[in-house]
Amino acid sequence: MIRVKSEHEIEKMRTAGRIVAETFEVLKEAIQPGVTTKELNDLADRFIKKNKATCSFYHYSGYPGSICTSVNDQVVHGIPSRKTVLKDGDIISLDIGACYEGYHGDAARTYAVGKISDETQKLIDVTRQSFFQGLIEAVPGNRIGDIAHAVQSYVEFNGFSVVRALVGHGVGADLHESPEVPNFGNPGRGVRLVSGMTIAIEPMVNMGTYHVNTLSDGWTVITADGKLSAHYENTVVVTGNGPEILTKC
Repeated sequence: MIRVKSEHEIEKMRTAGRIVAETFEVLKEAIQPGVTTKELNDLADRFIKKNKATCSFYHYSGYPGSICTSVNDQVVHGIPSRKTVLKDGDIISLDIGACYEGYHGDAARTYAVGKISDETQKLIDVTRQSFFQGLIEAVPGNRIGDIAHAVQSYVEFNGFSVVRALVGHGVGADLHESPEVPNFGNPGRGVRLVSGMTIAIEPMVNMGTYHVNTLSDGWTVITADGKLSAHYENTVVVTGNGPEILTKC
């Protein structure tokens, strides 16, 4: 069942989203060679709790971290660790969720660690822009497939591939709600969008094949060919005045 939100619920999600956005601002200043992903996790955990929210991901279906920290060929769900030390030339995708008064905000960003190649920067930039291409379609009367097609078309035009085994989702009182929001597909297909729907649009884009594998930890998803992957996500509310991003300052 798709849960259309009231203005009261959306306001709580705005607060949760603002906390998520501000957490990214804190973490991006800490990303540098020599920092461990566990240090980033703990920094996020403290900041979210300081803002009277809880970490949405902690113990979600048994997940052991407060945020997801996915490095290089890790697509999503990388587990923070003291053993994972960032080095110059890496990229890291941070996926952060915060729950405020029972409602979630969920977003992801990919950052460079030190100096990266032009092609790697293009991967990050295309991933981010593909979200905004999809966002244009997030208006009442359109369908989920319109978002999906816009993301896929932009990514593939730029020479990259969209992960197909993982998708975006509804978000609200539950971290993952209906509907699923794929990053690939045909326009005019899928659930029709209405005002008050809240969804997480989250392109996951690979430099090589779109195929992925999951590591033995049961969480970390990696590219099948070992090439780099980037991730960009925001929680969005569909409105008659255009889509509103809830996870930005």
